[in-house]
Amino acid sequence: MIREDKFLISRRPYAVDLSSFRHSERDPDKTWAWYAADAVWFRGRKAEPVACVGTLRTIIDDPAPADARAFLERYTDGRYGGDTEGRWDGENYWGAQKPEVIEQHLALLRPMLASYPAIPDGYDGWWRF
Repeated sequence: MIREDKFLISRRPYAVDLSSFRHSERDPDKTWAWYAADAVWFRGRKAEPVACVGTLRTIIDDPAPADARAFLERYTDGRYGGDTEGRWDGENYWGAQKPEVIEQHLALLRPMLASYPAIPDGYDGWWRF
């Protein structure tokens, strides 16, 4: 991924929580592992944006990335984008079914959409493929 300071919805950028970087336990017989980080992003048109929350994840070969920035710099296949866990369009929510998770998502997505296209506190952006 490439980090940019300027937000352009057409480039489909992500803001990433660098502190959420994690990886799966690597099978000793394999030279790769799953890596992931939590992210938020906007989709839709400039006039009608939608705020999304979810995860960026991919498989990366050895050597393992040292941190979240190294993970993002080595994450080059953006075919599938982020795994959306919740989204808010200003009127309707789509995503989780558990009330406590819905509340967490909306606590992030409502102010995010209201301050479009600002990066939410605690996130680093903008990252794009």
